[in-house]
Amino acid sequence: MDIDWDGITHVTKVDPAKPLPSDLTVLSGTDLVIVGGSDDVTEANTLEAIRAMKERFPELPVFQEPYSSAHVSRETIEAADYLSIPAVYNGDREHFVGKHVDLFTQVGRKPGELIGSSLPIVGDLIASKGIDAISELATNLIGEGYVVQHLESAAATTSGVDTTYTPEQVAGAALATETFYGFPIFYVEYSGTYGGPEDVAAAARYLEETTLLYGGGIDSQQKATEILEAGADAVVVGDCFHDDPETFRDTIPE
Repeated sequence: MDIDWDGITHVTKVDPAKPLPSDLTVLSGTDLVIVGGSDDVTEANTLEAIRAMKERFPELPVFQEPYSSAHVSRETIEAADYLSIPAVYNGDREHFVGKHVDLFTQVGRKPGELIGSSLPIVGDLIASKGIDAISELATNLIGEGYVVQHLESAAATTSGVDTTYTPEQVAGAALATETFYGFPIFYVEYSGTYGGPEDVAAAARYLEETTLLYGGGIDSQQKATEILEAGADAVVVGDCFHDDPETFRDTIPE
């Protein structure tokens, strides 16, 4: 599936460890779904969530965003449209440079040499699920430049973030994402708390081709509009999708 990034302004973050709303028509106004979470996530509940999305809205793009190789399988790769791997700029080495350099070093080797690989997320998948997963990964893998800005969040703990970025550093990370790494997504993540438009405005100045996502604390049309007007291409809404579908509807841009 080709993604029309210009047509995406609202993204839903579905946590597979949380119950889905009884009425999934609430998703009719969203443009893309990302399935992933930081607590109690398994391959089984991830696959169940992806399939529920695709069954109800077969044309809606669905990404899997894992934080562990245990959440990924041939079934999840085939069910989702893309596997999106965060590169957390302010996280530890494993969650940025180490993971990705090691991954592509291994992919460049002969298939037989991949047996026994112990790379984070994707490498562990190759080792445990079979080397024939490489062909799917090559076409379905998307990198996300990522900045986690809420230190008390599960996302910060999982990715080893112990300091937030200034707006100037967020802008630098955005510039690196587009001009150096070439990732199609740059994601400013506040994980359940509203960070306001400052980081978004700083990043937006340096992004022309890269899609700028903001997630965290979006629970009203006013906040969604503020973030979009600051320069984000799309808001990412998660908590209220699970907890308050009517509030979720209000976050969808008109």
